[in-house]
Amino acid sequence: MASLNVGNLGEYLREQRRNAQLSLRQLADAAGVSNPYLSQIERGLRKPSAEVLQQVAKALRISAETLYVRAGILDAERDRDEVETRAVILADPTLNERQKQVMLQIYESFRKENGFEITPDLAQGMARNVTQDMAQDEAQGMAEHISGTQQAPDTAVRGPRTADGSDADPQQTAS
Repeated sequence: MASLNVGNLGEYLREQRRNAQLSLRQLADAAGVSNPYLSQIERGLRKPSAEVLQQVAKALRISAETLYVRAGILDAERDRDEVETRAVILADPTLNERQKQVMLQIYESFRKENGFEITPDLAQGMARNVTQDMAQDEAQGMAEHISGTQQAPDTAVRGPRTADGSDADPQQTAS
């Protein structure tokens, strides 16, 4: 694992916080960390965990992986492809959170099989991120169900399907 470069991380966090037009106190509240602790991180006096970096990234609406690289948890050159692949999977609007989690697990198993693994801190932070996103999606789905705004699944609208997933011929399915 690379050594932590907390000075560079702190400067970057301060810049991102200012760009987001948030006070130190506002960001600390949004990230669920104490104001003094966040101040110490920005000044390069503290080394935050992957979990704290994830919370701060979420509050700033920036990539947690970017903060991991800045903190030295991820090696920027070696892990760039992995980070980009994970970001693409997580950003895909056609996949639900469960599907994203499964895709990431499959991807990670292939990387492990080929001798590439992510650090335990990063894996734990990413797992928490996916779990939190799944909980948010579940809550949103429940709210939509209660309010009656949930849309019917595509299969209910389009009718029966063949084994290859294409639409079945209504004439053949009726007999």
